[in-house]
Amino acid sequence: MTMNTPTSSLHARRRSLFWRIHFWAALIASPFALVATLTGLLYIFTPQIEASLYGQLERVTPPPAAATLPLDAAVAAARAAAPAGLEVQSVVPPAGPRDAVRVGFGPASRAPGEHAAHAPATAAAPSGTAARSTVFVDPYDARVLGTQVDQDRFSEWARRLHSRLLQGESLRWVIELAASWMLVMLLTGVWLWWPQPGQSGLPRAGASGRSWWKQWHAFLGVALGILSLVILLTGITWSKYAGTQVRTARDWAGQASPQVPAHLHSMPTGAPQLTYQQAWQRTQALVPGVPLLLTPPRGPHGVWRAGSADRKHPTDRFDLVLNAYDGTVLYKAGWERQTAFGKATALGIPFHRGELGMWNQLLLLVFAAGVLFSLVSGWVMFFRRRRAGQLGLRGCLPKLLPGAWRAAPPGWVLLGVGLCVLMPLLAVSALVLVGVEIALGRARTVTV
Repeated sequence: MTMNTPTSSLHARRRSLFWRIHFWAALIASPFALVATLTGLLYIFTPQIEASLYGQLERVTPPPAAATLPLDAAVAAARAAAPAGLEVQSVVPPAGPRDAVRVGFGPASRAPGEHAAHAPATAAAPSGTAARSTVFVDPYDARVLGTQVDQDRFSEWARRLHSRLLQGESLRWVIELAASWMLVMLLTGVWLWWPQPGQSGLPRAGASGRSWWKQWHAFLGVALGILSLVILLTGITWSKYAGTQVRTARDWAGQASPQVPAHLHSMPTGAPQLTYQQAWQRTQALVPGVPLLLTPPRGPHGVWRAGSADRKHPTDRFDLVLNAYDGTVLYKAGWERQTAFGKATALGIPFHRGELGMWNQLLLLVFAAGVLFSLVSGWVMFFRRRRAGQLGLRGCLPKLLPGAWRAAPPGWVLLGVGLCVLMPLLAVSALVLVGVEIALGRARTVTV
């Protein structure tokens, strides 16, 4: 009995510490997690929403026994309909018989090595015409179906809402801070749930009241833990501050994805450059069965570039560079050349966005429902924990046993330090919380 007392006391101190950290993490992150979950639900069903909104632009009805016109006819029609001062920057040929041609336009830019004195007349876009736009063209008769400013698409609106609440860079740090503490909330929650010897960790039948909320809150949080980890880590990879740290670590470890060499160029031969149709056919022969995105050459020394336009199949991603005059392959890299980190992000980020198909969307829907329950149940326990007659933090803070901070497991301390190095906003906010804890401790001492 005496031998078990120190161990039990140590576990109790550690449990009180993890409860305290979990509480702070939830207090900081849960309001933003609620917003992120609701906006994320809207975002993951973007394909269905956009199919309803833009079906008349993106889909066509093939005429009986009709063949598509050369791709150049669609590009020429798009040029005539595009806003003044913009140039063709990308072309997505039809992947199927009902797909429209998508021609992307952006502000005219100088070709590599081109001097200002020799820049084409279209190089300076007039004021008010810099918005990137897409022109949709029927591939069978080159009829322009419509023009759309890219920023006006529902997917862009939903992305900005989810990632920065429709604000500019000013609120990105808030979302990143919340994601950082959500990761802390997840990890501490797993520690608190972890069953002791003789326990199963499953919700017990017959529980009621706060005990019922607590059991299901913990169980669902852990059951969704892997999904939560994937969602959080993939979100952090493209955040502002933590994302920079992740990319630095990636490059240090030699895990950066292969990049197209910047020096690739074509040498004029006296023959004309490949047409859009010829470049498309050449790319199809090299990468068959993959929906394509073509980028035309800029200037006489430019190159044709191609990549995958299919988000449902990340393993089909590739980079292809062709000589603009004869179609010679200057560079080609596919899935087999991706690093382990590159493959993980290539799969994880589309999964985060729900782009891998209906199964992905439904799984994220279940995940979102579980997150919403965890958040609601957490707040229910928060208010039920509040001690009668006490308001503010002191009335609901989990009790911290004496010596709890010194009882922190060394492995978890190292993990915490690593997370703070990876996520600078977590480090800064953690220092603020340390100050709050010191102030609370002194106030408690004075009261006593």
